[in-house]
Amino acid sequence: MDLSNASALVTGGAGGFGSATVRRLAQRGARVVIADVHADRGEALAKEVGNGAVFVHTDIMSEDSIAEAVAKAVSLAPLRAAVVVHGGPPAPGSTGPARTVNREGKRLPLSQFMHTVNVYLNSAFAVTSQAAEAMAANEPLESNQRGVVINTASIAGYEGQPGQAAYSAAKGGIIGMTLTVARDLAPLGIRAVAIAPGTFLTLAYSSRMTDEQAQAHWGPMVPNPKRMGDPDEYGILAGHICDNDFLNGTTIRLDGAQRF
Repeated sequence: MDLSNASALVTGGAGGFGSATVRRLAQRGARVVIADVHADRGEALAKEVGNGAVFVHTDIMSEDSIAEAVAKAVSLAPLRAAVVVHGGPPAPGSTGPARTVNREGKRLPLSQFMHTVNVYLNSAFAVTSQAAEAMAANEPLESNQRGVVINTASIAGYEGQPGQAAYSAAKGGIIGMTLTVARDLAPLGIRAVAIAPGTFLTLAYSSRMTDEQAQAHWGPMVPNPKRMGDPDEYGILAGHICDNDFLNGTTIRLDGAQRF
C-alpha cells in the first residue's frame, strides 16, 4: 500500500501505540489525522511530525465524532490506512479489573461488562466500518488495493487473566471479526488485519509507576527479549502491514512469546 499522496487515520493517535504509529505512517508520506481526546498531546504530535498531520478531537463512543475524523482525513487525501488503537474511559463506578463473581460473592454488573465491550469492540467496529466506507470510494492503486484497516486486539483476547472477562471478550471479538471483515471487504480491495500486543511500556503503565518499576515487574514475564515492548515496535509492525499487501485477515501476536 503506497501511502504517498494518501491520508491515514489513527484513533487513539496521541497515546503510546498511536503516536508511534502516527510517526511511522507520516514517514511513509501519509497525511495523518490524529484522532483523540487529548488535545495538548495530539496537537504537539501533529506539529512534531508535520507533513500535513492534524489533530481532530474525537470521541470514539460517538459515531458522529468518528465521522468527522474520517471526513477530515478524506479532505486531506484519499484515506488509505486506518489504525484503531484507542482505549476509553472506565465504566462509571468501576475500580479496575473485576472478577465475574468476586471473593465477596458479588457479580460483575452487566453495565460494566457492556461498557468495556462498547469501548474496545463496538467502537472499533464503528471506526472500521466508517473508514472502509470512505476507502471504498478510492480509485484503486496499481495493486488493485484501496486501503487497509488495522485493529488492536490483545493477548488477553486469547488467554485473559482473572478479572479480565469483559476486556478479554472485547479483544477476543477483535480477533474473531478480523477474518470475516477481511472477507467482507475483499471485493473492494480493502484489507483488515489486527495486532495483539503483549505488555508494552505505554502511558497506561508509565502513568501509574516509573518506567523502571514497570520493567522490573513486567519485563521478567516476557521470555525474549526480557523486557516490556517499546510502542515503536507496534508502530513498525503497523507500518509493515500497510506496506505488505499480502497480509490480510489475520491477527499477529506481538508479545516476545509471552503468555498470560
